[in-house]
Amino acid sequence: MSHDITRREVITGAIGAALTGVAVAQTKPGDTRKARRLRTQPGAAYDRKTPKLDKVRFGFIGMGARGPSHLLAAMECEGVEIVAICDDHLPSANKGAKMTTDKGRPGPKLYTNGPRDYERMLGEEKLDAVFISTPWEWHVPQCVAAMKAGVHALIEVPAAYTLDGCWELVETAEATSRHCMMLENVNYGREELLVLNMCRLGLFGELLHGEAAYIHDLRWQMKEIDHGTGSWRTSHYCHRNGNLYPTHGLGPVAWYMDINRGDRLDFMSSVSSPARSRALYAAKEFPDGHARRKLKFVCGDLNTTIAQTVMGKTLMIQWDEQLPRPYTRHNLIQGTKGVWGGFPNRVAIEGFTKGFEEWTQGAGLKDFFEKYDHPLWKQLQAEAKKHGGHGGMDFVMVWRIVYCLRNGLPLDQDVYDAAVWSAVTPLSEISVANRGRSVDFPDFTRGKWKTMKPVVL
Repeated sequence: MSHDITRREVITGAIGAALTGVAVAQTKPGDTRKARRLRTQPGAAYDRKTPKLDKVRFGFIGMGARGPSHLLAAMECEGVEIVAICDDHLPSANKGAKMTTDKGRPGPKLYTNGPRDYERMLGEEKLDAVFISTPWEWHVPQCVAAMKAGVHALIEVPAAYTLDGCWELVETAEATSRHCMMLENVNYGREELLVLNMCRLGLFGELLHGEAAYIHDLRWQMKEIDHGTGSWRTSHYCHRNGNLYPTHGLGPVAWYMDINRGDRLDFMSSVSSPARSRALYAAKEFPDGHARRKLKFVCGDLNTTIAQTVMGKTLMIQWDEQLPRPYTRHNLIQGTKGVWGGFPNRVAIEGFTKGFEEWTQGAGLKDFFEKYDHPLWKQLQAEAKKHGGHGGMDFVMVWRIVYCLRNGLPLDQDVYDAAVWSAVTPLSEISVANRGRSVDFPDFTRGKWKTMKPVVL
């Protein structure tokens, strides 16, 4: 969702002022919402089944970077109606409408009258679910508004960037009986589904350690001034220091390790490197006097977090969107019988591979994919490759959402996943500001994780 420069400056300026004291105020890990939380039933959003839908009526809030991908994938699914699109950047809204009519579908109603026109859309249209693909500061209010309007909320990553925001999503989902799913598309990648299947089959033995990352050089986004991701995200690097984007790597590993489903994240410690790359990039790419050259960047170029679960498993989570290095999500899972690592894909398992002096990788992985490809990927791989972005994972994710809604099944990711995966961000900010001291994860399930069952696709 776009914002004109004047309003964006007001919004991000207010956010920056609030986040300057993030470690002592907005994301304090204490029980800041205890009284309110007592009004909802702990764990009520787990395994939620809703009435079957013959047709899923979708609305879209935000048609910038991610919205079009969700729209295209939804239109390739059976039993979907595109009802409305909300974006206050008229060219983006019109683009979404054209994408819809180009597929031979009726044009959706457009809502373009300012940043809060999504409220009018939620009030006027009969929607079953809404895709939210907007700047981070809008995620929680738009998601909460959707659920309170009786609409399932499908929200881009991260779902929230404060602990209070995470709790508000949990409370609202529990109170409204609506789904709240974070759109962590990486969970539906071929490799990630393969590894999930191998974990479920016990090939790695007892799982002990995981490594997750989002390392992706995105400095170029700083050139997006009036529109695009960089127009709003750049300011966050000036006011915050921690892991600002944890979920792409963490989501799949959390599924492997049954986080929130028999185990949960207990505590974590986080440190950041110095902030260097964005200032250097600005000095190189922008002329003298440009606003981007005047920014003071405080977010470390690379953040490293270590965490432990209640059951003693360990995780390493990294984030870096600015250093010059190849893309990686790590995607490593280690068990008592073997290990899988990503980027490049490689494996070593007792009794299956040559040994532990070298990895089995490249052409040697062919047999693993043929034997252990996840059934969901086998079912959808042709359509995924044809219709989906990011190697097909975008289509598989949206297909699963539509399938579950039409069949009255729980969604694969629930609000507790959205909250705990997103909580790494505010907790990392607290830890970094306090010399890497450990901070506790809130238990968003309030003890229900002990009986919640592992994800089965």
